[in-house]
Amino acid sequence: MAIVFHCQFCNKEIRASDEAGGKWGKCPKCHNKIYVPSIDPEKEEPELKLAPVDEDEIQRKRELMAETYRIQRDILEEREVPNNLVEPSVGTSGTMRKMSNEELEKYVIMFLRQMAAGELDDSERTSKLLSPYGKQVKDIIDRIALSEIPEPKLAHISPNVLSGFIRTLRSKIR
Repeated sequence: MAIVFHCQFCNKEIRASDEAGGKWGKCPKCHNKIYVPSIDPEKEEPELKLAPVDEDEIQRKRELMAETYRIQRDILEEREVPNNLVEPSVGTSGTMRKMSNEELEKYVIMFLRQMAAGELDDSERTSKLLSPYGKQVKDIIDRIALSEIPEPKLAHISPNVLSGFIRTLRSKIR
């Protein structure tokens, strides 16, 4: 026995085998995806009860999503400025202060993130801060450039862009 029904899109009469009942198929005329009804009403999926659209609820969701977006953007743009960013390389006696590799690496990463964020003035100040530490900084830059897995704080920057920023910093270091 065949199942006879009409395509909901083009209204073509379709005959399907009993085995096709309760499954999805394509209309042979318009090729839209259609549901083949089952001849057994118990196999038929229950009809979904739909509630009317609440425009106020949709507007509240939009406002919440916009607020969530603003908060996320503010958090991502928030930068922690180190206390010693103004003159960290000069000690109290006027001599150049030594920085550890970890501290220098922090500033290298800061420079790369500033470049990615388009903060060119800040990145310029950071590069000047790193410039006196030539060899140490170049070693850190090379390690970052050659690492298979990027630093977690730099993972959002595409590899090609990151390598361009690294070249820029390398050219600024004496």
